[in-house]
Amino acid sequence: MEHPPEILPVTGAWQPTDPAGHRQFAALGSMDLEAGGRLPVVRLAFETWGELNADKSNAILIDHALTGDSHVVGKAGPGHITAGWWNEVVGPGLAIDTDKWFVVCPNVLGGCQGSTGPASLAPNGRAWGSRFPLLTIRDQVEAEKRLMTQLGIPHWFAVVGASLGGQRTLEWAVTYPEDMDKVIAVATGASTTAEQAAWCHAQLHILELDSNFKGGDYYDNPPGQGPYRGLALAREIAHTTYRSPKELQERFGRDPGYREDPLSGGRLAVQSYLDYHGIKLAKRFDAGSYKALTRAMLTHDVGRGRGGIVVAMSRIQAELLALGVDSDRLFYPNQTHQLAELAPKGHAVVIHSESGHDGFLIENDEVGQVIGAFLNS
Repeated sequence: MEHPPEILPVTGAWQPTDPAGHRQFAALGSMDLEAGGRLPVVRLAFETWGELNADKSNAILIDHALTGDSHVVGKAGPGHITAGWWNEVVGPGLAIDTDKWFVVCPNVLGGCQGSTGPASLAPNGRAWGSRFPLLTIRDQVEAEKRLMTQLGIPHWFAVVGASLGGQRTLEWAVTYPEDMDKVIAVATGASTTAEQAAWCHAQLHILELDSNFKGGDYYDNPPGQGPYRGLALAREIAHTTYRSPKELQERFGRDPGYREDPLSGGRLAVQSYLDYHGIKLAKRFDAGSYKALTRAMLTHDVGRGRGGIVVAMSRIQAELLALGVDSDRLFYPNQTHQLAELAPKGHAVVIHSESGHDGFLIENDEVGQVIGAFLNS
């Protein structure tokens, strides 16, 4: 990996001294966790758009993917290093119309953009780091359920999520089947497959092998000595699974990087592309959160303790739309069809994209059309 031209921060986590931007914060008390740990203080950062109507029937929850955050729509600016990740799907007059719906998007528990995570201060005033307990998708959904209660929302019209957020969406539908009318699970599955777990495993090992990671206790390191190499390399592996082989070949092929010669130690264009995305993430994300959320993905199984996924999915009362991407090689289309087959009121739509898993972020016109039609049906 090419050495970054600037000194990177130890963590890209949002800090309380940073501008809040459009974030709001909910203090949710203490939480006993599924795996046996405990968080004595839980906070979720969240953002909202639109207005809750008089009978509180127009609320929609959106759950973001692994390295996303609560800024689903909006410009980059103070407090928000990047623009909204679904700017062309959510907003006035769009598929998830904020003139019609009251939209809530929390930063996931374990995340690094204002919610309690490894970079947050523990009761002793130091970052949680290696002491941060194992979280599961169910823990994250419990925190979101508490947020729902605190906001005074009795029922979701819809719960929407993609990738890791889609896992939370499905857990919502199984754990709280009476809490929503509709579920939209995008590019996701009912449980983490062995192949997905293998990708997670490799990323976790690379992250932990960075000497600056220090088992997770790196927050007192000086600038430039954070675990950015491990985080960037983990992201490079992940990003490869997010794109399709055809797209990578047609876009890059064997082309050399800009002013680089592979025969003289330079990189191919595809290597330069991955290095760019790895460092880009290291600037805005936290390695401890990446580990915590990747471990949560490893645990995902809506059938755990419920008699398996067939029994668990049969509990869903909401109408379910499973939306997949035909070139996705992380969450294959067969997982999309499985969701629709197992849910009592399930429908599957698989869109075409050359972009692989990231198609749900790129094919905004088609994604928006499918989601909008389902919400308004």
